[in-house]
Amino acid sequence: MPGKREYEMKRFWTGTLAAIVVTCATALSAAPLKLQPANPQPSGLKPGLAVRYAYPVDVRTLVEASSALKIKSERGRPLAGLDHRDTNEGDITLTSKRSEHVVAGINGYVHFAKPGIHSIDFLTNDGLRATIGGQVVGKFDGRQTCDSTVMSEVEVPSAGWYKLDILYFQRFGTACLHMRMGPQGKRPSWMPDKAFGH
Repeated sequence: MPGKREYEMKRFWTGTLAAIVVTCATALSAAPLKLQPANPQPSGLKPGLAVRYAYPVDVRTLVEASSALKIKSERGRPLAGLDHRDTNEGDITLTSKRSEHVVAGINGYVHFAKPGIHSIDFLTNDGLRATIGGQVVGKFDGRQTCDSTVMSEVEVPSAGWYKLDILYFQRFGTACLHMRMGPQGKRPSWMPDKAFGH
């Protein structure tokens, strides 16, 4: 007859094994996010992305950023794309009028040249929520130096244009905003400006 210590060890290992199985099953079942192509596909797009700016007294979260855009916003000069390197402190954020306390509502389309499974991430300073083809593919709700979001695996069912919407904010200090993408199993690279239209 097993002793109490042996029984406790068996229970511990059984519980540990069950937790590992559940974790592995969850990871394996996490299917790529299926993106929906724009329907109908747009034509006659202008290069880059449209943007609206808000200039709140302060902004610390995506909820506050969204509210600021609803209260008062103004159209900004379009962005050439999503390759905005980390600024020096005091430099203007994106194409806005200020360096700090800036909220941007960015929209347009991104073009995927090939169907298949792709990895997407963003570098952002500070907050970001990025939606492509109806799926949230990048999110960070807070303040950080120029750093990456969690990588998203996406399924692109067909080559073409996909709707893009980004909510972004910059609070203090420097600012950056980049998008990277690569085929499954390959290192993501910067998205070229020519991939965007509005």
